[in-house]
Amino acid sequence: MSTQVRAPRPAAARAVGRAVSELVLIAVLFCLYKLGRSLITGQEQEALQHGDLVRRLEAVLRLPSEAAIQAAVHSEPLFRAANVYYTSVHFPLMALFLLWGFLCRPRAEYLWARNLAIGQTGAALVIHMLFPLAPPRMFPDWGFLDTMARYGPSPYDGASADLANQFAAMPSLHVGWAVLIAYVVARTGPRWLAVCAALHAALTTFIVVVTANHWWLDAVAGVLLLVAADAVLRRTHRGGT
Repeated sequence: MSTQVRAPRPAAARAVGRAVSELVLIAVLFCLYKLGRSLITGQEQEALQHGDLVRRLEAVLRLPSEAAIQAAVHSEPLFRAANVYYTSVHFPLMALFLLWGFLCRPRAEYLWARNLAIGQTGAALVIHMLFPLAPPRMFPDWGFLDTMARYGPSPYDGASADLANQFAAMPSLHVGWAVLIAYVVARTGPRWLAVCAALHAALTTFIVVVTANHWWLDAVAGVLLLVAADAVLRRTHRGGT
């Protein structure tokens, strides 16, 4: 009885197969994340109460007032520019970051970065479900201005409003993803790109505060999830070797 030996696939075919697998995985995870956020409903009162709790905790910690920062800026062109950055850079930059990792970095580095993003984002979704939190812009009585509603653009208008969960302020994945990108590029990328990534992380943190989309503690939580995801991956790697 003869056995047939299957010829190894060419390198190009393997690369295409890996690319398709990654695209499918990321697309599925993104859809699950958006679905999970959209299913969190009926939590407005709880989210507003949590907003009051976070505000009081920030006062105890003596963190700078987000409302005071907004009032100090008080520039319509800057608010509009910040809104554009907030709504248009977040997801495309993460997609570009993953593409850069897949095409330009060693596979082990890409997988590490991808798994960091998955761990951080998955944990964030759990917190969104367990701790709904209204962003500062929902508290005009405390001096906050909803810059997106006043000046636009807003991700909460039109068709996207049906899928958006406006009570998922904690943690801030805008800040969390920006710091993740800066961390990975600082460790694995060229210096000039690491500087750009660090500037993006700093600018994103300023923007989420000045647009009243997040509290300071939301940004801190996003970074802490990155630290936790990195620690888990390190321990898993040590355990597997």
